[in-house]
Amino acid sequence: MKMHQSTLLGLFVLLSALSGSYCGKVLVVPADGSHWINMKVLIVELHSKGHNITVVRGSNSWYIEEESPFYTSITVDIGEFDSDFWIMLLPRLLQIKRHGKSFWSEIEIAQEIFSRFSEVHHQICNMTAMIFENEILMNSLENGKYDLVLTDPAFGGGVLLAHRLGLPLVLNVRWTMYGEGHFVVAPSPLSYIPIPALQLTDKMTFSQRVMNVMVYLIFTYQNPKFFGYHYQEFSQKYFGPNVDFFSLLQDADIWLMRNDFTFEFPRPTMPNVVYMGGFQCKPAKPLPDDLEKFVHSSGEHGVIIMSLGSVFGQLLSEINDEIAAAFAQLPQKVIWRHTGPRPASLGNNTLIVDWLPQNDLLGHPQTKLFVAHGGTNGIQEAIYHGVPIVGLPISFDQPDNLSRMQAKGTAKIVDIATLDRTVFLEAIKEVLHNPSYKENMQKLSKLHHDQPMKPLDRAVFWIEFVMRNRGAPHLRTQAYRMSWIEYHSIDVILSLLAIVLLVPVSITFIIKLVWYKGFYKNKAKN
Repeated sequence: MKMHQSTLLGLFVLLSALSGSYCGKVLVVPADGSHWINMKVLIVELHSKGHNITVVRGSNSWYIEEESPFYTSITVDIGEFDSDFWIMLLPRLLQIKRHGKSFWSEIEIAQEIFSRFSEVHHQICNMTAMIFENEILMNSLENGKYDLVLTDPAFGGGVLLAHRLGLPLVLNVRWTMYGEGHFVVAPSPLSYIPIPALQLTDKMTFSQRVMNVMVYLIFTYQNPKFFGYHYQEFSQKYFGPNVDFFSLLQDADIWLMRNDFTFEFPRPTMPNVVYMGGFQCKPAKPLPDDLEKFVHSSGEHGVIIMSLGSVFGQLLSEINDEIAAAFAQLPQKVIWRHTGPRPASLGNNTLIVDWLPQNDLLGHPQTKLFVAHGGTNGIQEAIYHGVPIVGLPISFDQPDNLSRMQAKGTAKIVDIATLDRTVFLEAIKEVLHNPSYKENMQKLSKLHHDQPMKPLDRAVFWIEFVMRNRGAPHLRTQAYRMSWIEYHSIDVILSLLAIVLLVPVSITFIIKLVWYKGFYKNKAKN
C-alpha cells in the first residue's frame, strides 16, 4: 500500500512539473559562418528543453545543415553565390596591409569589405522577398503558430519576417547592419563609449574624443547607405511608406548580447538587454588519444594553441613561414590549425591540423598560450579558461576585441603587416614569461564564473519568458518613438531659453514704457 501511494505521489509530482513547463515553437533566422556556431548552441539547448525549432536557411549555406536532429529546416533557393570571394578576401586584405599601412590602404580595405557586405545584404533581402511572395510557404508559417522569432541581426531577414508574421522578436546579437548592438539599443555617450573601429578605451584624451565623434558621424552616414537602405527599401515596398526598418530593429523584445562586462567597458544599458557573454563555453572534455599524447609529451613547458577561426584558415605563405620559424625556436609544443600548404620552416615541435577542439584544448591544464585572430568566440573561450592571448587581428571586429583584451592586460597584439619571426617570437615570450598576463586573464575568468546563473541558462530563461508572455513590451523604452529633438529635449531647452530671455526683455520694455509716459506727462505740464 505504501509502495502504491509513493508511486502515485511520484507520478503526481512528475505531472505537476510537466504541466508547469511550456514547450513552444521557435522560428530561427540565423546568420551563417561563425555566427551559426553561437546560434546552434541556443538551438540545441532549447531543443533539450522540449521546444520545437524551425530554421530558415539559404540553399547556399556553408555551415547550416539541412538535416538535423535538433530542428526542422526551411530551405530557400537563392541561386549561386560567389563563395570564392571569401576565400580570396584574406590574401587580398593581407597584401594591402603588407604593402604599407596608410590612410589610403585602410580606406581601400574598408571599401573592399563594405561593397561585398552590401551585396550580401541585398541577397538577404532577395531571399526574404522570395519567402514573402511564396504563398504556400507564408501560409505554412502563419499557420505554424510560432511563439517568437529568434534571429541574428547582423542581417535583417529575421527582423522583417517577425514583423510580417506579427511575432515577438528576440535577437542573438553583438553586431547589427548599423554597427555594434549597443549603439542601436542603448544610450552611448561618445565622451567615454569608444567606437569599436578606433580601438580606444573608455579613458580618452581630447583628441581621441574628437576622433571618436568624427568616426561616429561617418559611420552614422555610411552604414545606412551601404547596408541599411536595402532593408529600408524592402520595408517600404512590403509594409508601406510609414514603416521604418531601423525602428523595427529597435523594437525587438529582448537583446541577448554576446558579451558581458568582463569584456565590455562599463556603459549604459537597457532593461531588455540580457548579457550572455561566454554562453557557448563549457568545461573541457577529454582530448582524442592522439592529441592527448602530443599534449602530454610537452612536459613542463606546456602547449601553445593557434587558430584563426572558421573564415581565416590560412595566411600568406611568407607570413606562415615566419610564424613557423618562430614556433620552431620554442621549447613548448604547438598545435596549429592550418589549412594551407605546409610551411617550409615548420619545426618538429609543431603539429599542423585541419581542425582542433578549441574549447577542450584551452581548458587543458598544459595549455599556456592562445595565438588567435580575435574573434568573439575565441576571446570568450580564452576568458572562460583563463588562457592569455597573443593576437593577430586581421579584419572585422578582431582588432577592437583584442585591443580591449590588451587594455585589460591579458593579451599582446602583433601587427600582421609588420610580423616577422623576431617580432612574433618576442611577443610570445613576453606573454609566456611575464606572469601578469596570465594573472590578469585568470582574474577575468574568476569574474566571469562568479555570477548567479550560467549565461546559457539566463539566455534560455528570457527566450522562454517571451514565449510565456507573448513578448516583453514593458521592457522597451519609448525613446525609439521620439524624434531627435524630443529625445535630446531641444524643444524644452529652447522654450526655457525663450522664457529666460523674454522675462528681462519684457521688464525692460515695461520700465521704458512707464518712464516715457512719465517723461511726456511732465513735459506736457511744463
